[in-house]
Amino acid sequence: MSKPVCLVIGAGAGIGGNVGKRFAKEGYHAVLCRRSDEEGLDRLVKEIEADGGTASGFLLDASQPDSLEDRVAQVEAEIGPIEVVLFNLGAQIGSRPLAATSYKQFELGWRLATFALFRLASAVCPAMEERGHGTILVTSATAAMRGNAGQHSHAAAMGGRRMLCQTLNAEFASKGIHVAHVLIDGAVDAPDTLGKLLGPERFEQLRAARGREHDGLMLPAEMAETYLHIAQQHRSCWTFEVDLRAFSDTAWWNHE
Repeated sequence: MSKPVCLVIGAGAGIGGNVGKRFAKEGYHAVLCRRSDEEGLDRLVKEIEADGGTASGFLLDASQPDSLEDRVAQVEAEIGPIEVVLFNLGAQIGSRPLAATSYKQFELGWRLATFALFRLASAVCPAMEERGHGTILVTSATAAMRGNAGQHSHAAAMGGRRMLCQTLNAEFASKGIHVAHVLIDGAVDAPDTLGKLLGPERFEQLRAARGREHDGLMLPAEMAETYLHIAQQHRSCWTFEVDLRAFSDTAWWNHE
């Protein structure tokens, strides 16, 4: 009998990879998908296997037509039933004023943050509905709740992501499919996301000032515990939206 599958779309060294590791410890087969860095992907798979779990890794460019749809079909046919899927794609293009945000850049944010989630849901929901259960975990960002200057593409895309989670819940919760919008309201200690955005030197400075023993950066391995908890909730008390931040951070609604 095949293992249940946790499919991770956006399996980097931060949230995605750590969620895959945590679910593998719970007996899931982790299917890890990321756009690039095959070496890093192979390393994640080997780490899971060394810890006694099972995993598969695939390079996947979600911007390409049928890439998500074909991967879901292949996993269901050849690996096992997708019980949990984590949609963990980012869509941050940096801070850009309106005049410096091209049509192409604006549309790319929507394609990665919102349309790709729509495509993924369209691919996984029919089988989940037929089985009568399933979980879709969606990583989101503060931009889903508050639009700041320079964040035209990101805020519009993440706001759409949040609303899509609500419409999916409105249609599929009663059919046994749990969709959770996980708002990340703070900086994550992730070398291949925040680390790339800041650059190695600034990232290490941030780690020294706020991370490590200070617990001021969100630790992906600890965040993965929340994702697992949500997936294991009884349907009488499902969480549909949750926000995570370090204890020392000010919540998004209290910022000026």
